[in-house]
Amino acid sequence: MGLDVAQVRRRVRGWGGVALRRLGWLPAGMPDGLGDDAALEGKTFPQRVVVFYAGTRQNLYQLRQWYAPLRELDATYGVLIVAADSRAARVVAQEQRLPVITVGRSATIDAIAERSGTALFCYVGHDVGNFNALRIPSALHVYLSHGESDKRVAASNLIKAYDYAFVAGQGAVDRFADQLMRFEPAGRVVPIGRPQLDAVRTGPRERPTGAPIVVLYAPTWEGGQGSSAYSSVVSHGERLVHTLLADPRFRVVYRPHPRTGVSDARFAATDARIRAAIAQAGPGHRVDRGNDPYRTFEGADLMVTDVSAIAFDWLATGRPLVVTVPPGAADVASTGLLETVPRLHAHDVGTLPDLLEREVVADPDAARRAQLVDYYFGTVGGATARFVAECDRVISERDALQADDVLRAGQGQE
Repeated sequence: MGLDVAQVRRRVRGWGGVALRRLGWLPAGMPDGLGDDAALEGKTFPQRVVVFYAGTRQNLYQLRQWYAPLRELDATYGVLIVAADSRAARVVAQEQRLPVITVGRSATIDAIAERSGTALFCYVGHDVGNFNALRIPSALHVYLSHGESDKRVAASNLIKAYDYAFVAGQGAVDRFADQLMRFEPAGRVVPIGRPQLDAVRTGPRERPTGAPIVVLYAPTWEGGQGSSAYSSVVSHGERLVHTLLADPRFRVVYRPHPRTGVSDARFAATDARIRAAIAQAGPGHRVDRGNDPYRTFEGADLMVTDVSAIAFDWLATGRPLVVTVPPGAADVASTGLLETVPRLHAHDVGTLPDLLEREVVADPDAARRAQLVDYYFGTVGGATARFVAECDRVISERDALQADDVLRAGQGQE
């Protein structure tokens, strides 16, 4: 019996999709779904923890910051990274030692979890593809996030999909309580500190008398819509960098967000001009291209950034911070951080040098920032151990629940 027109069209679309994926022609922000599914059929894994990464290479900064804590967890329970994009999986496999597989079909991850006895799924971002694993009822699911932030997404309603959310401190607990309807953080939002800050050096950087002030300018990306358009790259960035490059009191380290320019070509073009200006500026000025922002912290006296997670991480250094004011309709709440540190409007960029020098020399907000560190992170240091301990607790809870289910099922058959 021949195929009807609709069946032919479906098959052509299916072949076309496969061809696009294999040729690498899918948009960079879309997982290619080229999984190891055939090779994984019938296979089991000893690891009890799966980190499910549904994003692409553009968002790998979210996963990279968890490599070190996950290695510590791996020593106890074993950690398997499952990716939905083969391009991202190849990068992750090259960058760290934990095993990585790529899964293209949700049925494959279901089968792996059932055969392997997976106890815990972890997620580093609110990717819609997470639901391919969140459907699995035989494990518990924990959202790790990728940083403390005043961005609206930091209090996303999507948090309700997970059994637990591991957060940095009381600030995040209060944020969920204040901004989400019909959600009670108690028992589900668990402060563990910020493992990524365990090794961050705190206190003023040793700087010889008369040496230039090193300014780290680390803007965020432009966001996907107006309410999340926090980036200062276009509004402040070019003039800000040129102003500091022209002043011998300063050296500039420019660290743009990895996603800068992905949604708006204006940001990509401005970013390119800023990079070119720094390249031509001479010794001491540089563009930071490293994957680890915390190493960059060590060499800077002060940070200028936007409403973003990196602003909070910088707080742990104890050094001065300036946060830009978004030029558009970005959704910015009134928070302890934004009420404490100096805010920079685009029209005030010309006054920035004097502001920065005053902040480094006098640092009038140091005591208040120290209080914010306690509120947002608790004790800085030891968070990796707390992360592993909380994972242990969740795995033990899951195993107890699973044993109860098995017992009840057995009783029902008698």
